[in-house]
Amino acid sequence: MNQGRKQNSEEDSNGGPGRGRDRDGGDRDGARNGVWEKWLIFVWLSLAILLVLNWVDERDRPAHTVLTYSEFLQAIEQGHVRQVTLRGQNVRGELTESGREALEVEEPGSFETVRPELAGEALLQRLQEVDIEIAAEPAEPPWWQQMLIRALPFLLLLALVVWFWSRMQQRAMSGGGGPFGFGKSTAKRVKSEDSDTRMDDVAGSENAKQEITEVVEFLKDPSHFKELGAQIPRGILMMGPPGTGKTLLARAVAGEAGVPFFSITGSEFIEMFVGMGASRVRDLFKQAKEEAPSVVFIDELDAIGRSRGAGMGGGHDEREQTLNQILSEMDGFEGEESVVVLAATNRPDVLDKALLRPGRFDRKITLENPHREARRDILKVHTRSIPLADDVDLDRVAAGTIGFSGADLRNLANEAALFAGRRGLKQVDWACFSDARDRILLGETREHGLSDRDREIVAYHESGHALLAYLLPRADALEKVTVIPRGRALGVTAQVPEEDRYNFSESYLRDKIAVMFGGRLSESIVFNEVSNGAENDLREATRLARRMVAHWGMSERIGPVSLPQQQQEVFLGREMGHQREHGESTATAIDEEVKKLLLDIEASARETLEKHREALETLAEALKERETLEVEEIREVLKGRVEEGRA
Repeated sequence: MNQGRKQNSEEDSNGGPGRGRDRDGGDRDGARNGVWEKWLIFVWLSLAILLVLNWVDERDRPAHTVLTYSEFLQAIEQGHVRQVTLRGQNVRGELTESGREALEVEEPGSFETVRPELAGEALLQRLQEVDIEIAAEPAEPPWWQQMLIRALPFLLLLALVVWFWSRMQQRAMSGGGGPFGFGKSTAKRVKSEDSDTRMDDVAGSENAKQEITEVVEFLKDPSHFKELGAQIPRGILMMGPPGTGKTLLARAVAGEAGVPFFSITGSEFIEMFVGMGASRVRDLFKQAKEEAPSVVFIDELDAIGRSRGAGMGGGHDEREQTLNQILSEMDGFEGEESVVVLAATNRPDVLDKALLRPGRFDRKITLENPHREARRDILKVHTRSIPLADDVDLDRVAAGTIGFSGADLRNLANEAALFAGRRGLKQVDWACFSDARDRILLGETREHGLSDRDREIVAYHESGHALLAYLLPRADALEKVTVIPRGRALGVTAQVPEEDRYNFSESYLRDKIAVMFGGRLSESIVFNEVSNGAENDLREATRLARRMVAHWGMSERIGPVSLPQQQQEVFLGREMGHQREHGESTATAIDEEVKKLLLDIEASARETLEKHREALETLAEALKERETLEVEEIREVLKGRVEEGRA
């Protein structure tokens, strides 16, 4: 049971102060200064609003004559006060006609004064004695609070306008264009110092690094290449499964390049409005040409680069217009424009042929799962900051991770460190790496256990797999077997190839299918019935047998021809326009040959298990008792009961 994925690594050095870097720094400083200028304008406008509101308040305030408190008391005694309004310590009122003449106060005869704090009750009692009309109001907040309350709506509106203005400018400088710039590119401009990835951090992809580095050197110093008559490549397409380091390698280019680097994903070109994607493409390439030499990186190119006119209905107008614009822009570079387009995709099979021709993407770099030495180098990169115990051998880890991608290896190192943290260790030991690999390959251990009956069935099922893997000479090496439920499986038999495989012989494939049948056959031999636990085994065995017969010419009756039974069509409706490449009689013959092949392999595997029935029983009993058996323990259990296996 081999599993794995892939990555690669990235990043090294300098990224010296090239033209792009200076310009980037200037743009950023200019943007920062522009933001401060706008908020300084906000402060001055806020002060102006406060002054205007204060002037308006003073202008609209009714005219009052200010009296001293003594004059106010004297006016009360002489009967010159008609009405007073008490508001805290402030006293406002109106004078009688005789009071206005005596105090020489103009119409309307209003006055105001401030009473001492201790004179409140005495004043109120005196006013009641002389029968003066009294009104009371709550005390007013300080004048500055009143001013802020009145100015707050205006200040908030002004702040919103300034913030909106700043965001518009930032989006415009970064290529976004803001809410009124749908046609502007949303590409992010990356400076060398903003990327912490360098080429030294990219392990296991030496050929790809060489191709990319050559282009970076061309951009930094094109004169040497031009003297030799060389022209800069228009585009470089990085292809490979997820996790193989395509985007990581692009980040390393951004870290190394001393030129402007624009990064965007394919989905960012697509809008709900037809034509917006094409407009964004034009704007992106316009920026890149203005700042040439420069690099444009488009991640997930298949989001916009799929074949045109595919599927039911003829395709997607917006996506196809965007693709047409990209084709036009890449073909429209002038000779002196040093603009390189990097693109990454894990679906090169769906890309439009016009996009892949020379003159657009001149170079195509394929990234695959790393080989053993590359896996070791990648592990070294990802364990730089991890304290390793003395028993950790990265060569041994690399040997046991066949099929892992760089992303898987990074995850493996991280999971091992997490295991060490849970166990309170100061260093990550071999047990942490082993458990981390089991978790990635086999899944997390499930908490609920099995009933005794189910446990016995699973033990014999996994013992059937393990015994055939141990005995058959071409099967992948057996590593461990367990009846502890992991992930979605009730039990697991783990096999790890001894070496990276690129070619599969017929004998290897037959033994691989036989191991798949081992669990079901063991149940049949021991219990005289089978369970549903072999569903996935049967599915994978049938799929592999069909490829042997119809794709790889491993059937004498069908002969050396390729007759694919199922195409993995990318677009809905495409298969409706495809005619099957063979007739019904041939399809029937293929089905018969697949069934015959599977029955032959099953009969041979059954014979092997029945011949070693005692070893099967012994292995199942040991498995029920210990739950997990490593390969050395399996050898010990089977010693003397079977001929020495290849495990």
